[in-house]
Amino acid sequence: MVSLPTSLPNHCPLNDSPESFFLFHTFLALPLSVTHNTDIFGLSSLSRLSSLSLMIEREEFEATEPVTTSASPEERDFEFSLRPKTLADFVGQEGLKENLNVFMGAAKKREEPIEHVLLYGNPGLGKTTLAHIIANEMGSQIRVTSGPALEKVGDLAAILSNLQKGDILFIDEIHRINKTIEEVLYPAMEDYALDIIVGKGPTARTLRINLEHFTIIGATTRLSLLSAPLRDRFGMVHHLDFYERVDLATILRRNAGLLKTPIHEDAVELLAMRSRLTPRIANRMLRRARDFAQVKGDGSITPELCRDALKMMRVDEEGLDAVDRHILKTIMEKFQGGPVGLSTIAAATQEEMETIEDVHEPYLLQLGFLARTPRGRIATDRAYQHLGFDIPEQNRLL
Repeated sequence: MVSLPTSLPNHCPLNDSPESFFLFHTFLALPLSVTHNTDIFGLSSLSRLSSLSLMIEREEFEATEPVTTSASPEERDFEFSLRPKTLADFVGQEGLKENLNVFMGAAKKREEPIEHVLLYGNPGLGKTTLAHIIANEMGSQIRVTSGPALEKVGDLAAILSNLQKGDILFIDEIHRINKTIEEVLYPAMEDYALDIIVGKGPTARTLRINLEHFTIIGATTRLSLLSAPLRDRFGMVHHLDFYERVDLATILRRNAGLLKTPIHEDAVELLAMRSRLTPRIANRMLRRARDFAQVKGDGSITPELCRDALKMMRVDEEGLDAVDRHILKTIMEKFQGGPVGLSTIAAATQEEMETIEDVHEPYLLQLGFLARTPRGRIATDRAYQHLGFDIPEQNRLL
């Protein structure tokens, strides 16, 4: 690796600043695109920092370890093998697909990057898949990171300054970005520039680093936790709904073909019915049913083998797992059907409040087994019928 300058030249405008030494070595850690755009030190020799940029591309630079353009072979085989690569192969979410087709088509005609996109919805509905599809359809490179991984401003600066025109930065769990990082994102998303404050007090000054025009795709399960200024900077905000069982059956047939596993039509309908209206869970059950068929059958997924696999996973005919049923039974048996507060349910079931609220409650609400009221959660008549409990005479919703 080439040697880098270790002191500031005499003509550097920051040479008389007490922070100049720290700033100089900070900028030595930044990639070429930052130092080349600003040239604040007046050094043509800073072009030698390209070796550091290559380190970032190879993910050898500590600040950008969370960013990756490809998964490990094991992750690719397990997570990405079944994901569609184009919008035409993506099943469901028809309104969202129609909007994306229009926006991407318009961006291609103008030869511009697509606007920033925010996708929100429950886990497993296809937010990450859609981000990769958008990158593929636009012919762009995609970088992947997550909100909790961006701990320092330097992390974000190193990532953004390495993006080329049209590149996409996908930020999963964007609602978990800290406020300092969020403030840096504002000018980056609007003006394609990074504003860095140098020094303190009367000697403080602002440096603006120009960036290439890029696209940020954010994904979140908690839209309400995003601040309004950040949310308003996305040109497109789309909600992903739960899937229809017809769409889940189509996904299962396609993925069974990709896995080269014969599957009976009745088994497809059985898996679609019990997959909680979520493609990720449908794919997980398909893999487990395939394992069961290969060990206890001839490799073909039959309805009987499928029922045995689901029974072993403790998934009932409505897709409820053991924790779902435990939550409902706790409300019915210990709290007379409710209303009962979320924190009380969490304490009684020994589950975290966030787990109940984010993982289990949405599906129970979708099925109509649980109701939210100002006084707390209530088990509905449908829940009593499903679990075989006697329906109470008093209507607790009144």
